Amino acid sequence: MPVQKIIIEEFLKLAKQYPVLDVRSPGEYKHAHILNAYSLPLFSDDERKQVGTAYKQQSRETAIKTGLDFFAVKMRGMVEETERITADFSSLNNQQPSKNIIVHCWRGGMRSAAVAWLLDMYGFKVYQLTGGYKAYRKWVLSQFEKDYNFNIVGGYTGSGKTLLLHELANRGNTIIDLEGLANHKGSAFGALENIPQPGQEMFENMLAEKLFTANDSLKNKTGITDANNKPAPAIFIEDESQRIGNLQIPMPLWYKMRKAPVFFIDIPFEHRLNYITEEYGKLKKEKLQEAILRIQKRLGGLETKNAIRFLEEDNIKECFSILLSYYDKWYNKGLQNRENLSLLLNKIPCAGVDTAINTQKLLSCNTVSA
Repeated sequence: MPVQKIIIEEFLKLAKQYPVLDVRSPGEYKHAHILNAYSLPLFSDDERKQVGTAYKQQSRETAIKTGLDFFAVKMRGMVEETERITADFSSLNNQQPSKNIIVHCWRGGMRSAAVAWLLDMYGFKVYQLTGGYKAYRKWVLSQFEKDYNFNIVGGYTGSGKTLLLHELANRGNTIIDLEGLANHKGSAFGALENIPQPGQEMFENMLAEKLFTANDSLKNKTGITDANNKPAPAIFIEDESQRIGNLQIPMPLWYKMRKAPVFFIDIPFEHRLNYITEEYGKLKKEKLQEAILRIQKRLGGLETKNAIRFLEEDNIKECFSILLSYYDKWYNKGLQNRENLSLLLNKIPCAGVDTAINTQKLLSCNTVSA
C-alpha cells in the first residue's frame, strides 16, 4: 500500500496504536520530541548540518545528492531497527505483531518522505504526519488556550499537597501532577534528588498530552462533547507559581489556573514543620546549604545566616522553621494576588498532614466540582 499522509487529529488517534518514528537528527530529538516517539534519525547532527549547508550555499539538487550519500549506507540498518521497534512496541502493549508505523520529521518534508518510501518498499504500512513535528507543536500550544475545569489544591509548604493529589487519583479522580512532569518540587529544595528537569519545550509537550488525555477521558465518561460548548468535569491540579525550577507553566494555562477555585489545605505551622523536617532532614548538609544560598537574596542576609548556623549546629528543625516562614510569606503573597479571591478560596481546616483524612475532607467540601 502507498504511504498514507495523515493530519494531526488522525495522528493523535493512531499514535496510541502504532509506534511513532522520529527521523530528525539526534540533537533535534534530544531537544524535544513527541511523547513516546522512537528516535530513528535519517542523518546525524553533523550530516544534517552538511546537507543544510549544501542547500543554502549550492542548490537543492546538491543537498539531495549529499543526503543520498548518507542515506544509502543506512537503509538496511534503518529497516532492521524499525523491525526491532515494532516488535518491542507490540510486546510492551500486549498487541499482536504489526507492521504499521508512523513517521515524521520537522515539517513533513524530504526526510520523513525518504524514510517512509524505504519502509513502505520493504513492506511496512506507513503513515506520514503532514506538517511533521511543527504541526505537533502547533497542536501542543493550542492545548493551553482551551478551557478547563480546574480544582486547585492549595496550601502552604509542608501540607503534603502532592501526596494528596496522588490520593485523589487513587480514588478515581483526574489529576495533573505539574511537579512530577517538571521533575521538581517547586522550591529551592526541589532539585535536591539530582533528577534533571526536562527542557521547556519537552515539558510543554508532556503537559499538553496530559491535558488532552485528561479532558478527553472526562468527556468520554460524561458524554460531554465539544458541541456542548462546556468544559469537562474537574481536573485536580496543585497550586503553583508560574515557575517550577527552571521551567515555566505556559502563561495562558497559568492564567486559567489563577481563575479557578482554590481548595486550601489549612494545616498548623508546627505540623507542617515536623513534616518537612522528616522529609528533608536526612539530606546532606552541603546540599541543604546550597539550596538556602539560592534564595538568600529574598530570604535576607540575617535569616540566611541564622538558617545556615542552625544547619551547622544540626538544629535542622530551627533551620527549617526559618525557611518555612519564608515560604509561607511568599505563598500567601501569591494567593492574595488573585482576582476575586474571596469567591475562589475555600479553606479546609486540617489537624495535621494525614493524606487519607485530608483527601476525604477536600472531597467532602460542598464546593468541589465533580
